[in-house]
Amino acid sequence: MSDTEIEFASLLCSRLCHDLLSPVGAMNNGLELLADEHDPEMRQRCMDLLAESAKAAADKLKFFRLAFGAAGGFGSEVDPKEARMVIEPLITSSDRKVLEWAVPAQMMPKRAVKILLNLVLLANEALVRGGTLFVGAEAGLNEQEIVIRASGPKIVMDSAVREALTGKLDASMIDSRTAAAWMAHTLALQGGGMIQLAEPDAEHLVIGALVRTSQA
Repeated sequence: MSDTEIEFASLLCSRLCHDLLSPVGAMNNGLELLADEHDPEMRQRCMDLLAESAKAAADKLKFFRLAFGAAGGFGSEVDPKEARMVIEPLITSSDRKVLEWAVPAQMMPKRAVKILLNLVLLANEALVRGGTLFVGAEAGLNEQEIVIRASGPKIVMDSAVREALTGKLDASMIDSRTAAAWMAHTLALQGGGMIQLAEPDAEHLVIGALVRTSQA
């Protein structure tokens, strides 16, 4: 493994730790409150907080394991149901967000699934005031098309993330904030595909990815 690959892996780990800090910190606070609380009603609230935070941490770990790690088995394809199972909790944890799923049931290339998950992560973060996240995919003869569309009252995506997605950000400028975007771009490019991003819009974000499933 090269120094560049090691550095990129460390950025993904930093991203994972950042996202887990909130639910794990909430569990720690819940345990501290529980130790000092004797009122039955307040203890139940502490237990509810612990259960909610534990679920949030577990859901994020499952998502990142499939998006960044080696989950999905050793084969070259992944059942899209696995992707949906880790995406739904991420989106529906907020009652302000709705997931629309239009991905065929047939197996997908693992590369395509990882790209899809990383794009979902970015689009979900862009829905700062909630909204609808549409996830679609369509398989062609030698390619897989992916469309992620976020619609809501306010869409915010950092310019550096946009540049990382489209390959315009210099590799030396990649950090934990842009690592997922760079990973999606690199996976698509390595497979002979591409990622396209629609022009900025205050209420809509559309990301398209083309993934080659065989080489000519």
